[in-house]
Amino acid sequence: MNVFDYKKFYEKVGAINGWDFSRVKSQSEGDKWEFYHEVTQRCKPSDLLLDIGTGGGEALLTILDAAHLLVGIDISDSMIRTANSRLHHAKGKNVRFLQMDAVNLSFPDSFFNVISCRHSEFAAYEVARVLAEDGVFLTQQVAEGDKLNLKQAFQRGQGHGVVDGMLKHQYMHDLQEAGFTDIQSFDYDVTEYYQSYEDLVFTLKYTPIIPNFGQEEHDFERLQAFIQENGTVKGIRTNSKRFMIIARK
Repeated sequence: MNVFDYKKFYEKVGAINGWDFSRVKSQSEGDKWEFYHEVTQRCKPSDLLLDIGTGGGEALLTILDAAHLLVGIDISDSMIRTANSRLHHAKGKNVRFLQMDAVNLSFPDSFFNVISCRHSEFAAYEVARVLAEDGVFLTQQVAEGDKLNLKQAFQRGQGHGVVDGMLKHQYMHDLQEAGFTDIQSFDYDVTEYYQSYEDLVFTLKYTPIIPNFGQEEHDFERLQAFIQENGTVKGIRTNSKRFMIIARK
């Protein structure tokens, strides 16, 4: 998928679902963290928090008490419309959702105390610019080795064919170049089981794991073969691989 295709995909998903996967029944085995719990652990009640790539606001609206002001931005207009619709029902008075490009943040220098970014691109130099001195930046990203058996079955996918770890090293280098000095990284790779065919299809349809899933010839035949090979009593087996970077300015 090229950049235009991704933008079109996100606009479509944003209008329909945002990044809400609460209906998907799955379980995982192995040690992992909960990203927004890590974010809240680094917030004070007086802080200003920026969430880059906030999607439909699903996560940010669960941590309303973490900071004095929470601002979620996303490049997708439909994602922000979905987020503001959810905000109306949540009645969070200390939350704002804005359409904005992460490479050109419309905020003053040193404005935020904490910045988070989950599964979204960011510009290290802009993060450094709008982050206050001694502020902290946290990002969780999908590693190239995520859903590895699925991407092998389809012979395409997000990060398919890319050496595992390249994205993490690139981001760490970018943060160092932007002036961050305390940069730490963490990884997890857990076994994941989807309860049913429908749960897996929903995930593939509303994420870019397998680009254009269902639109290419033989996709559903490949999926059936994948399920036959990876079906277990616990569910349909794959993996979830993530990395997290925590950097202090």
